[in-house]
Amino acid sequence: MQRRTFLKKAAAGLAATSTIAAPAVAQTPGQVKWRMATSWPKSLDTMYGSAEEMCKRVGQLTDGKFTIQCFAAGEIVGGLQVFDGVSNKTIECGHTLTSFYFGKDPVYAFDAGVAFGTNARQQAAWMYYGGGLEVLREIFLKQKMLNFPCGNVGVQMGGWYRKEINSVDDLKGLRMRIGGLGGVVLQRLGAIPTQIATGDIYPALERGTIDAAEWIGPYDDEKLGFHKVAPFYYTPGWWEGSAMITSLVNADAWKELPQLYKDAFETAANEQNLLMMAKYDFKNPAALKRLIAGGTKLRAFPQPVLEACFKATVETFNELSSKSADFKRVYEHWKDFINTSNQWFQVAEYRLDAFRYSSTKW
Repeated sequence: MQRRTFLKKAAAGLAATSTIAAPAVAQTPGQVKWRMATSWPKSLDTMYGSAEEMCKRVGQLTDGKFTIQCFAAGEIVGGLQVFDGVSNKTIECGHTLTSFYFGKDPVYAFDAGVAFGTNARQQAAWMYYGGGLEVLREIFLKQKMLNFPCGNVGVQMGGWYRKEINSVDDLKGLRMRIGGLGGVVLQRLGAIPTQIATGDIYPALERGTIDAAEWIGPYDDEKLGFHKVAPFYYTPGWWEGSAMITSLVNADAWKELPQLYKDAFETAANEQNLLMMAKYDFKNPAALKRLIAGGTKLRAFPQPVLEACFKATVETFNELSSKSADFKRVYEHWKDFINTSNQWFQVAEYRLDAFRYSSTKW
């Protein structure tokens, strides 16, 4: 009798346990498949490779249940159409430089980095802790997207030129492949900026359709062969002290993701925001050394040229602020941050770096 009573209670307990456990099983995330379109050719193994690693990492963190297939520029959408592809949900996510879309709205440039702006560490500080991510996300959401920092190439080089730049007058009539705010600033000084997709830059330089072109830095520039058709390599790329890479994600697609998958995506993006910069810092020195050994003529922009470019930058920002409430709001927010941040970097980083670079050799 006692045995039958025990079995009845045990059966009732198991039934209750099953009832309680059932919702947990039903809530276990299932298989999700996304596609990521990038703005990069596969030959740029650091940039495109970072996108591949990010997608791979998402799969690892979710035991293969959330998979993202990575595509090079042109395989689904063109390199400069990633923004539209994500916005209209042709693809769930993209991997791009948001300053490419300056023509849609100049404010997007702050997401990547602007002329005479933050370095990579300052950009990360502003985005993650200084409120930059929040203020920019409000703007991207207007286009049904969220922005996630997922890489940085650091301060760029100043580009490749078929002739030397000795004065501000040498910028007049200069046909240069450069987009975004940098192009608008140079236009004020008489240059003729143009936006050209990655694969078209070399032939345009070779044919003389353009006189100069900027891309990223020694490692990628060497791969693209610019040194073969333009001998002068200038520094610094004042138009992007930080070139932060962004993964744009369709807002509806993001909303549908289980929280575990959202956490995995953000974790993978944050990892690449560190690792891409580290990889470029490792690869650029050797590439620059090879370029110089091969005949590249390294030059620095003269001080008067930099001063003229900075003056034109301030004028450009003020003009854009007068035309756009969004630009003005982000610009004012960004200015408050960078002016304070620069004071700290000047006290610590700048002093030590200036000494190390000029006076020491281990």
